[in-house]
Amino acid sequence: MRLLLAEDEKELSNALVTILKHNNYSVDAVYDGLEALDYLKAENYDGAILDIMMPKMDGLTVLKKLRESGSDLPVLMLTAKSEIDDKVAGLDSGADDYLTKPFATKELLARIRSMTRRQAEVTDNVLRYGNLKLDRATFELSTDFGQFRLANKEFQMMEMLMTNPKVLISTDRFMERIWGYDSEAEINVVWVYISYLRKKLSAIGSNAVIKASRGAGYSLEERL
Repeated sequence: MRLLLAEDEKELSNALVTILKHNNYSVDAVYDGLEALDYLKAENYDGAILDIMMPKMDGLTVLKKLRESGSDLPVLMLTAKSEIDDKVAGLDSGADDYLTKPFATKELLARIRSMTRRQAEVTDNVLRYGNLKLDRATFELSTDFGQFRLANKEFQMMEMLMTNPKVLISTDRFMERIWGYDSEAEINVVWVYISYLRKKLSAIGSNAVIKASRGAGYSLEERL
């Protein structure tokens, strides 16, 4: 799952990026409102965390412009302001939730899960395909024959494949969603992680396999 974090306090931003990546989110971090709006126009995120007080353009203005463009992307407003009027202004501008600094890490993660779950209308935290299960809460990939706790990027790739079974996902799409536009990773890193996942699927006796279409991408299919 990919998030945009717009927070101008760089130490806090770095800390949040570390926390989010540790919890299997991909994160792009920006430090002002104009840059946030530019990134959001790419429409390649599952959610955004916007600080209200930012240089060049404040978070509320970013949110209003985002909603005016027709986007229903889940947005969590993050700010030091705690007055009721500020919270109301954020929610009236189209925010899905509002969190006041300082906050507990567990609360931040819970609110992100809540807003992205509502957006996707997900009621079950476990994805299933064939005899395969992927638990979004524990990052555990399992069948009746075994299980693995997936690392960050493995989990994100498997989540993309299992939420889009039988759908061809291009290598570029994996790169954009998981490594990000600014990544220095080589494109063959996708093949490397696909190889890791294939070995794990085989080890736990999965009847779902990752098929490659030369030059096009990968899809999750049931073994015939």
